[in-house]
Amino acid sequence: MSTEADAPPCPTAPLGAPLGAPPAVAGGGSWGSIPPYPARPPRRTTGRTVAAAVCAVLGTGLIAGALAGSWLVDGPDAPSAAEAAYAHGATRWQEEPVDRLFPPAIHSDAAGPGGAARDWTRLGVAPDGGCTDAFDPLLARALAPAGCRRLLRATYADATSTRVTTVGLLITDTGRAGMRALNHRFSDEHLDERTDLMPRPYAPAGTVAGNFGDAQRASWRISVLTDVPAVVYAVTGFADGRTGVPPQPAPAAVAPGATTAAAQAGLGNDATALAARIERGYRDAARTADGETP
Repeated sequence: MSTEADAPPCPTAPLGAPLGAPPAVAGGGSWGSIPPYPARPPRRTTGRTVAAAVCAVLGTGLIAGALAGSWLVDGPDAPSAAEAAYAHGATRWQEEPVDRLFPPAIHSDAAGPGGAARDWTRLGVAPDGGCTDAFDPLLARALAPAGCRRLLRATYADATSTRVTTVGLLITDTGRAGMRALNHRFSDEHLDERTDLMPRPYAPAGTVAGNFGDAQRASWRISVLTDVPAVVYAVTGFADGRTGVPPQPAPAAVAPGATTAAAQAGLGNDATALAARIERGYRDAARTADGETP
C-alpha cells in the first residue's frame, strides 16, 4: 500500500541499559530496559511388543516414502508453507489494494456488547511510513528491536459517529525468532496492558475523528503475531473529544461484568473487533500467492 512518497523507517538501535543480560534479538538490537510496573498477581506383553515393532517398521517406511515424494516434488531447499507465508508477509502490504487492507466499511454480526451487531466506516487512511511518534515512548522502546519496515494506519467511526478507532498494521523487520521473542516479552511482562505503553491515534482532519488525540484514548489492543512479521493494534475513544475517561485494555473492557466507561460504551469491543478484522485479512493475504485474491 502506498499513498505518498515513502518515509524512512524508524531506527532500531539498542535502547538504554539492559536489565541483567538480555537475549539478542534476530533482526536488530537487544531488548531495552522498560521501567517496572506495579506488581500484579500471575494470570490464572510380548505379543503386543512384537506387533508394535512391526507397526513401527511399517509406519517408518510409509513416512520415509512420503518424505521422499515431497523431496522430489518440492526440492530439498523448498520452504515450508509457513516459511513462505512469513516471508510474503514482509512485502504483501505493497501488493494489496488499500481497500483490502483497510476496507471502507466493516460489519460484524456480533461484535458489540452482548453480541450486538456493529458497523464501522473508514474515515481516512494515513500515508504509509515509519513509526516516529506513532506510539507512547515506552511502547516504541519495547517494539524497536523488531524493527519498523512500514506502518500502515486507518481510522474508523461507528454507525452513530460517537466512537472512533485507529487501527494500525506495523510490518516489522525481524525473523520468526525475533517475533516469537517479542510475543513472549509482551505476554510475560503484560506490556499490552500498561497504560503507559499505548498506541497513538491517527486523526484525519475534517472528520468526526479530528479531535481524537492522546488524551481521548479510552481502550486499546495490541497483538504481536508470529506467523507473519506484523504487530496489529487498535486504539479507540469518543468522537466528541472528551477527556478524563480512564483507559482500559480491550480484553478487560470486554470481560463479563465490566462496568467501566470503556466497557459500557463498547470501546473495548470496537478495538477488539477492528483489530481482529485487519489481523485476519493480512494473515489471509500473506498466505495467498501473488496475483490471487484472498
